[in-house]
Amino acid sequence: MDENTSVLNSPDRHKIAAMLSLLPGLGHLYKHHYASGIGLLIGGNILTGFISVLMALGTFGLSILIIPLLYITAVAASAYALPDWHGHHHFLHPWTPGQPAPDSPGPGLDEEQNSVLDLKCTHESSKL
Repeated sequence: MDENTSVLNSPDRHKIAAMLSLLPGLGHLYKHHYASGIGLLIGGNILTGFISVLMALGTFGLSILIIPLLYITAVAASAYALPDWHGHHHFLHPWTPGQPAPDSPGPGLDEEQNSVLDLKCTHESSKL
């Protein structure tokens, strides 16, 4: 019995993201895919509404139901399948302990440029 209640009480972030996608884009934001979530919330929803209203004249109004339903279903499936990036944006969560600095230089930087960046960061943090 305890196994059943623990399964019911544990949230499945994939299912929650799919349910939040009833308003397309919220599931992507829930899984911390900010650019695609905001793009879907603003651009995708406006474009879907515009296309379905335009097609309403040629489909006797069926496109007002069918196009948004297909769009919501596709966005929900996408939100369900996306990897969860919760906790991967450390700059958005400054209260969490930071990751140790990597030994290799950052992307596209050589060791000299990386050491200059490290010095700037330590100099700015010493001002606080």
